[in-house]
Amino acid sequence: MHTEQIDLELPAVVFGTSSLGNLYQATDYSVKLAIVEACVKSAKPVAFFDTAGKYGAGLALESLGKCLADLNVNKENVVISNKLGWYRTELLTPEPTFEPGIWKNIGYDAVQMISYEGIMKCFEQGNHLLGDYHAQMVSVHDPDEYLLAADNRSDYEERYQHIIEAYGALGELKSAGLVSSVGIGAKDWKVIELITKDIALDWVMIANSLTLKSHPKALVDFVKQLNQKNIQVINSAVFNGGFLTGGDFFNYQQVDPDTVSGKALLDWRNEFFKVCDEFDVLPAEACFNFSFQFPGVKSIALNTTRPEKVATNVALAAKELPLQFWTEMQHRGLIETESFNTVSR
Repeated sequence: MHTEQIDLELPAVVFGTSSLGNLYQATDYSVKLAIVEACVKSAKPVAFFDTAGKYGAGLALESLGKCLADLNVNKENVVISNKLGWYRTELLTPEPTFEPGIWKNIGYDAVQMISYEGIMKCFEQGNHLLGDYHAQMVSVHDPDEYLLAADNRSDYEERYQHIIEAYGALGELKSAGLVSSVGIGAKDWKVIELITKDIALDWVMIANSLTLKSHPKALVDFVKQLNQKNIQVINSAVFNGGFLTGGDFFNYQQVDPDTVSGKALLDWRNEFFKVCDEFDVLPAEACFNFSFQFPGVKSIALNTTRPEKVATNVALAAKELPLQFWTEMQHRGLIETESFNTVSR
């Protein structure tokens, strides 16, 4: 099976699919179908989906393929990015071993396979689970976490070599015309920076890193460098795990108001919400707008469990915020000068 080479023109919004894999809660198929239908209707003309074999041990892939087939969506109107590195296996324990408590009501387990052969197997299995559809964009899933699990320096270097070999497999898939582009997705942007020195990539997905709350200058400079190399950036988790829009978790860790760090986060958010109220701006609008403005950032990846939220999320890309809002954010010390200059350019 070959796919024609396509120009990598990313849309403003890429649709995440972890909810299709029953992240944190079991979701009825009827709801999943409505979510995918809303994504397809909101995306003109092509809907981009970001998925992974890790999501529900392949359930997200399976659900996405079934939903697209049941909706009779033209294959030419869908682009699927599949993050590779986890392979579905038989469930032999009461619950999955790979992330217990995270994925609900799934009937399989998953094992990590980051190597040349492992990535090839993950790619084949992923397309099998997608049914009539297939992945055009591929990457290695969370190489930063794979390296972080190293026991010592020797183990780290061996794991890094596994990642390089995995990208060798992806390069072969691209050369054979089986995929159109190769990228990377990670929470630790410094690992992305490390790998881009050894591997030629078409795109990168940065998670939890370039947000309204967290935007270190070194990362801003790195994104500029990627832009100069024509490597496109997808910005993900721009709400810092939901905290910036009112949630209790910052980057998936519960915020404790009785700690110095927890109090500082809550104080920052309170000031941020005050500025939003003064300018009649929704926190989600501010987060999206800020995270989207850096040169090189072409897309924001958004995920939802509510079909009615899809159109609202897509509309965030068209929302323009007044310059005075950013001026006040800077005046109150809520964003850095370098970033202010970026969003106000």
